[in-house]
Amino acid sequence: MNKPAFLITIDTEGDNLWRNHRTITTRNTLFLPRFQALCEKYGFKPTWLTNYEMACDPAYVEFAHDAVRRGQAEVGMHLHAWNSPPTAPLTDDDWRWQPYLIEYPDDVLRDKVKFMTDLLEEKFRTKMVSHRAGRWAFDERYAAVLRELGYQVDCSVTPRVSWRNSPGAPQGQGGTDYTHFPRHAYFLDADDISRSGATTLLEVPMSIQYKHSALVNRLKQGYHRLRGKTRGPSVNWLRPSGGNLAAMQQVVQASLAEGSDYVEFMLHSSEFMPDGSPTFKNEADIERLYDDLEGLFSWLQARTCGMTLAEYYQHFRYGEND
Repeated sequence: MNKPAFLITIDTEGDNLWRNHRTITTRNTLFLPRFQALCEKYGFKPTWLTNYEMACDPAYVEFAHDAVRRGQAEVGMHLHAWNSPPTAPLTDDDWRWQPYLIEYPDDVLRDKVKFMTDLLEEKFRTKMVSHRAGRWAFDERYAAVLRELGYQVDCSVTPRVSWRNSPGAPQGQGGTDYTHFPRHAYFLDADDISRSGATTLLEVPMSIQYKHSALVNRLKQGYHRLRGKTRGPSVNWLRPSGGNLAAMQQVVQASLAEGSDYVEFMLHSSEFMPDGSPTFKNEADIERLYDDLEGLFSWLQARTCGMTLAEYYQHFRYGEND
């Protein structure tokens, strides 16, 4: 592979889950073919990281199965612990608190991952090998279950970002702190997922860069501490947020300058639908999103090689496509 890989990862889930409704709908399925077509226009291949409600939507299954059958996409696993079977309440109201899967006991964690894996493999008639944790919460126990079930790739790590201040269960300690995790792909250590090790599970961290210099970050954090607040440094993701094409291009350039052989993009499936997220509220927002996507993809086409997560794993481990 003479060019770095461009990895498109889509958290494929219900409509506007930020609203925390008690009933989850999946209308965003109807808006996914447009994005799939855009990816194919530029020779890119999305990985649709699919959760429970989407796996139960026949229209989504038909759409994604067709893209996989044509070799234009991959389906992986994404898991929201509070509504993914088997039911095992952790709090007085899991729908309200949306606890992290890593806050559940070992047996419940495994049962939920096994159920989702079996469901997806039954629906799509293919082995699940790629995964992203719901709410970005990952640990050594979770990684061990993925290895046991034959997964090859995880992409839950968000370098430079801590989720400690994002609560799950009230009795918990918040999400995973990835502040000092590696920024490049690495095989996980069984005892410490922040280190390279000898397992066969490849971690592919998100492409995330600081917005400001180290000096400015220190000054800003000092200011927040004086006000009694704890905040991490501001970051840019390779993720559309409306009118941020230049920032996404800077993330790509900085990541490649650090020596990365890939850049990783993410979005939620519901963000392709008007009012499917807090960010893209109407049709005009969606059109601006696609303007940014066209600009990013056309700029990346000559600079990168489109791959699914599974294809990147093969390249990373075995040097395929060199």
